[in-house]
Amino acid sequence: MMRMKRGQKGFTLIELLIVIAIIGILAAIAIPMYRAQTIKAKLSEVTNGMSNVASAVAAYFQETELWPANTVTGKIDVQNSFGVGLDRLGRMQSISVSNTGVITATITGISGEVDNETLTMTPTVSATDSSVSWSWTGTVAPSYRPRN
Repeated sequence: MMRMKRGQKGFTLIELLIVIAIIGILAAIAIPMYRAQTIKAKLSEVTNGMSNVASAVAAYFQETELWPANTVTGKIDVQNSFGVGLDRLGRMQSISVSNTGVITATITGISGEVDNETLTMTPTVSATDSSVSWSWTGTVAPSYRPRN
């Protein structure tokens, strides 16, 4: 006959099941949050490149008081027109600067949630001092866009 020894230590099955349930709940919350932050981190390559182009376009506007006469399309044309090198940005499929100063980039190689979506920077010129401010829009989900 088997007898339990006095002072036997260990976890009961209920205690183990509770711990497993808690770990499962935490994982269900943490994994989607981690995924979203990973997408945002990869998307920063595109937003940083666009911000550099926006600085160059704003400088062009400040010097000439005009937006580019024609739409500039493609990384090489943007580099030739504004001096911003984008050819090494692998997550930016394409970029264009319209004749109204609007900058649009198409995203690639990040995640199915944002690939082939667009990010757009729209300029606003201040009436008082002619400074240029930018707002972010596009087809990318608002949760992934930079804050205005």
